[in-house]
Amino acid sequence: MMAGNFTYYLALLALIIIGVLVAKKIASCLVKTIITLILIAVGVAIYYYYLR
Repeated sequence: MMAGNFTYYLALLALIIIGVLVAKKIASCLVKTIITLILIAVGVAIYYYYLR
């Protein structure tokens, strides 16, 4: 179970880093909102499928 939690947190950290890098390159507020929603959805999917 410990490895599963570590993998989950590592995946979330990667999502946050990628999201920040992409958001800095894009100026539109709407696009930033869409990227944030996609990252949240991916994080929830990872949690649901791997840690439920």
